[in-house]
Amino acid sequence: MRFIIFLFLFASFQSFSQDRMPNLIVKDLQNKPVHINKDFNEVDKIYIFSFWATWCAPCISELEAINEHYAEWSEELNMELIAVSTDDSRTQRRVRPLLNGKNWPYQVLMDTNQDLKRALSIVNIPYMVVVKNQKIELIFNGYTQGAEEELYQSLKTL
Repeated sequence: MRFIIFLFLFASFQSFSQDRMPNLIVKDLQNKPVHINKDFNEVDKIYIFSFWATWCAPCISELEAINEHYAEWSEELNMELIAVSTDDSRTQRRVRPLLNGKNWPYQVLMDTNQDLKRALSIVNIPYMVVVKNQKIELIFNGYTQGAEEELYQSLKTL
């Protein structure tokens, strides 16, 4: 009986954890702590957490494609994209040089221990989590050319 109760509680916790962003702290590019729940909680604002890495070509393509529409989308949809780098200790030194060449308007966070990635059970990148009012509304995994239009259409329904 205890085993069944344990499984029920574990399953409940797992489903709850997937509805909301985990309450974790990651660092920004200036090595300052950023609270995922506290710092991204404006009412009715759409937050897109895009998990990427410097070695992931589809991730870079996705962020480039969104960048072309970002100013228009952020104003129209009241949204903000947060680029969460999942580069580990071997590749995190490549993040700043890559960003210097891109001029992206996104806030970039460093998930160097991959705690946030692990808490969301992310296996493959690129991976996007769309959050509104502290609730995970949409998840996109992978990127193909033109997928940003699907993202835009989905964001308009929120």
